[in-house]
Amino acid sequence: MNLGASEAVNIVLSRLKQFIHDVIIPEEPTYNAELEENRWQVPSIMRTLQQKARSEGLFNLFITRNEQTWSQIDYAYLAEQMGLSEIAAEVFNCAMPDSGNMEILARYGSEQQTVDYLVPLLSGDLKSGFAMTEPAVASSDATNIAATASLKNNEWVLDGEKTWISGAGHPDFGFLLVMCVTEPFGPPEKRQSLLLVPMDTPGVSIARMLPVFGYDNAPHGYAQIRFNDVHIPGTSLVGERGQGFEIAQERMGTGRIHQCMRSIGAAERALQLMTQRAKTRFAFGKPLSELGGNIDLIANSRTEIETSRLLALRAAWSLQFNGLENALPDIAQMKVVVPNAALNVIDRAIQMHGGTGVSADTPLAGMWAAHRALRLADGPDEVHRELIARSEMGEISSTYV
Repeated sequence: MNLGASEAVNIVLSRLKQFIHDVIIPEEPTYNAELEENRWQVPSIMRTLQQKARSEGLFNLFITRNEQTWSQIDYAYLAEQMGLSEIAAEVFNCAMPDSGNMEILARYGSEQQTVDYLVPLLSGDLKSGFAMTEPAVASSDATNIAATASLKNNEWVLDGEKTWISGAGHPDFGFLLVMCVTEPFGPPEKRQSLLLVPMDTPGVSIARMLPVFGYDNAPHGYAQIRFNDVHIPGTSLVGERGQGFEIAQERMGTGRIHQCMRSIGAAERALQLMTQRAKTRFAFGKPLSELGGNIDLIANSRTEIETSRLLALRAAWSLQFNGLENALPDIAQMKVVVPNAALNVIDRAIQMHGGTGVSADTPLAGMWAAHRALRLADGPDEVHRELIARSEMGEISSTYV
């Protein structure tokens, strides 16, 4: 099992690291200051950074119009570096949920959907959302999803409500991929389909925006969106009828790996901040590194990061060489361990910084909120533990998403 990055991606990886450290991280204060002036507009520095990334050949690294640019393992290394800054993935046009929707449209989209939606996503001119979770049901069991769509006179008529749709506050947010029941009498894993729904379609409305631990996640945000008698063309189907579970599984397989690798990058950033603080902050005549058990906290953080990276890279390797179905237990183990480990490291860094750690003077508080939410996003820990245990007993549900 070779978990190393290829020679080809190592060249890009080196340039990516330098760009993040030399260009993006120094501009984080500028981004935050501009964002405070207008919470729901894209700070001009983001456009500047994206243009610099384009000129360096670092824009849109995940996927082309037809296929993924790098292997699962190679891209995992790139994703980790993007986790060093909360804004880096967007700079490189590799942020979720857009990257996942790019993957879906590249694999399953029609030629017209490719022209109208995938190409603008790849160019960074359009933003999108993925609507699966619902407010009225436990959506960790995807068979509970209740939004429905029926085909009438070559039009889909969609009704329902979705929640925790990331990116919906962005000024360039243009469309959703919506999971809905279209085959109510089919087997559980074949009842749902995926529809492409433009946001300006009559009957689509944002019910409310949802903060996370008090953070509004501007200018992207999270939204609860209603679909009331929404009529869209019959050509809005992505893939085939009843293929929604299959498509969602593929999307979330790669997406979970990317999210976890970015979490590892965030944990590395937190460890860097913690170590610097421990060496330069003094109390009772000693650096913090010599007080209490702080030196152990640093050591434990390093070992947890390395363990997490190995799990995530193994999941990427398994997905690449064994296929999604065989990789599901590895992905589930990664999804349980990595966000928890990242939270441990971030929490230790906050503690090392004292009051500063819970303020906006460092990125740590925002990092903690984002990565605590990741224990729920793309399936809560409990669902992944269930799959891990069932796998040990030789049982894996076909409806695990």
